[in-house]
Amino acid sequence: MKIVLLQDVKSLGKAGTLVEVSEGYARNFLLPKKLGAAATAENLNTLKLKQANEAKIAAEQLAEAKALAAKIEAGSVTVHIKGGENGKTYGSVSTKELAEAVKEQLGLELDKKKIALAEPIKNFGSYETVVKLHRDVQATLKVNVTEAK
Repeated sequence: MKIVLLQDVKSLGKAGTLVEVSEGYARNFLLPKKLGAAATAENLNTLKLKQANEAKIAAEQLAEAKALAAKIEAGSVTVHIKGGENGKTYGSVSTKELAEAVKEQLGLELDKKKIALAEPIKNFGSYETVVKLHRDVQATLKVNVTEAK
């Protein structure tokens, strides 16, 4: 019996795939638990429309991420932090502070979890950090750390 999976099933596959299973397995397990639906023309058409819609949404998200990456790479952010002697800072610059600086200076909403610092910024100077916007899109954010007065 052919079944369209509505949810991920560990031994069969991911949601939205068409699988061939025994009638008993479909009738006694997949259908009652709403893990799958019979592969009728209506269900196959619904599946096709759903996949097309998901592909369209994914393409839109990718385009938005690329546009945001271009804006991030075009600008730079300056962060002011208290410092001591020899160019050392009191504490370090966090991703939260970087996200707030991007919002203030560039006017872009950025989640602090998307900013990837290779190591904590503990000195004054210029740095480049990676911002992961999408699984296929990364941007480089230029950060200048200066002493607060």
